[in-house]
Amino acid sequence: MQPPDQIRRILRLFHPYRAKLGGVAALVGLSALVGLASPFMLREILDVALPQGRTGLLGLLAVGMIVVAALTSSFGVLQTYISTTVGQRVMHDLRSAVYAHLQRMPLAFFTGTRTGEVQSRIANDIGGMQSTVTSTATSLVSNFTTVLATVVAMIALDWRLTLVSLVMLPFFVWISRRVGNERRRITGQRQRKLAGMSAIVEESLSVSGILLGRTMGRSPALVADFTRESRELVDLELRANMAGRWRQSIIQIVMSAMPAVVYFAAGLAAASGTPLVSIGTLVAFTTLQTTLLRPTVMLLQTGVEVQSSMALFHRVFEYLDLEPDITEPARPVSLRTARGEVRFDHVGFSYGSGAVLEDIDLTVPAGTSLAVVGETGSGKTTLGYLVARLYDVATGRISIDGVDVRELSFADLAAAVGVVSQETYLFHASVADNLRFAKPDATDAELEAAARAAQIHEHIAGLPNGYDTTVGERGYRFSGGEKQRLAVARAILRNPPILVLDEATSALDTRTEHEVQAAIDALAEGRTVLTIAHRLSTVRDADQILVLDDGRIAERGTHAELMELGGRYAALVTRDEPATVAAA
Repeated sequence: MQPPDQIRRILRLFHPYRAKLGGVAALVGLSALVGLASPFMLREILDVALPQGRTGLLGLLAVGMIVVAALTSSFGVLQTYISTTVGQRVMHDLRSAVYAHLQRMPLAFFTGTRTGEVQSRIANDIGGMQSTVTSTATSLVSNFTTVLATVVAMIALDWRLTLVSLVMLPFFVWISRRVGNERRRITGQRQRKLAGMSAIVEESLSVSGILLGRTMGRSPALVADFTRESRELVDLELRANMAGRWRQSIIQIVMSAMPAVVYFAAGLAAASGTPLVSIGTLVAFTTLQTTLLRPTVMLLQTGVEVQSSMALFHRVFEYLDLEPDITEPARPVSLRTARGEVRFDHVGFSYGSGAVLEDIDLTVPAGTSLAVVGETGSGKTTLGYLVARLYDVATGRISIDGVDVRELSFADLAAAVGVVSQETYLFHASVADNLRFAKPDATDAELEAAARAAQIHEHIAGLPNGYDTTVGERGYRFSGGEKQRLAVARAILRNPPILVLDEATSALDTRTEHEVQAAIDALAEGRTVLTIAHRLSTVRDADQILVLDDGRIAERGTHAELMELGGRYAALVTRDEPATVAAA
């Protein structure tokens, strides 16, 4: 994105608040105009009131200067309040837009992006814009208006002295642009380093990261890695803050010296017998010069900050410009009450390098069960994820009750298909909150009924705070089997007609597996169930068993039919459960 396009895009962020910004501009204009009265009143005091002894005029001018000071201060408070309100709302809009956009990104994006990087874009990059978004617009308008009004007043007093005062201004603008470009480059490097540190913190200070680091004896190495990243960040922060400081200091020195130059020029003219201006005009002019100094320097610094913040806006817009691979149809088909028939019509899929699934063609009638088995990497999990449209098929189509899943709204699809995976994710919240994630308006009675069906109620009731007990980070206060049963209870509350079980019991011991399987059997009753199986003992009663081999259907049938066939399924059963086969 070219800088002019990016600037226009940034300005569009403020468009909803243009009325408030108009109010800020009005206050800025009033403040600048009122503030200009003080030098002229000072001139009248020095040239008229004091020399002529007019105490009445002196008192009136003194009161006027006090009123001007009070008005400009009041206008400043109002400007700050309105501009801060607008800035914070723009920050809120931007954060919400990025988060909502990321929610629409496909699963493939998150499997290929570090979580810490995503967090850094929302927290560090948008957070780093705060001063720019909150105060820059007001600062630009305020300082520009003040500079313009002050220059006009200086010209009114004496155009020759004004020309001397402003001769260096183009050079100052050129220096500021160079400093801004330098800081923008360093800011981009700093934000990438912050993202890397966020990723390290998220990965190494999670429960899993701590367990892995300590059991592998890698905690000191992780500390060393983080320390190195932090040290490099210190260097970047120093470079970012010191970039162009000497050059900007020269600008301030020159600007501060300009009143002395004016006094010197006026003194030489007076010594030659041809004074340029009166004493009152000279004092008023140098007062305006002093007034001009701060907004001019601030205006140049604001330009530098805006250029630096372009790197932050670029990183945020980079995420907003990502195109989701999976999109909701413009005119979705309503599924109404789903029966649960799932049809795979010559489905093919690839992650980009080689086919994962090829020519998968089968029908799972409503209310029946399909078990998918095969070697690791044969495409079992992918097949289940395609039904939930976590990925889109490359060829063919998948339909539910005759409707292509790509024609359904995300809400209808989520209501129709539930997924219970091997790795259960629980939020750091109460048991009740985790269950209500599936159904926010669920009553306590519904929570208890779902937990009883999942055979986890007795355990929850025995906890110190019952359903209000906090489950801990990723549910680490619960065992694997308990977490799986909570996941089943959550799916029961969701009540989908189609259920995808992705190796939901593969990591459990035999006793826990039986407990979870009993909960799953209660959940599966009356539903269409696709079971991605690792332990073949859990799929014997399936209405259909599908054997995948290298992404293709190798065999299909019931347990008895496939055992009689003596092919790949029989070989898997023999390897997995030799004792069961011998007994048979």
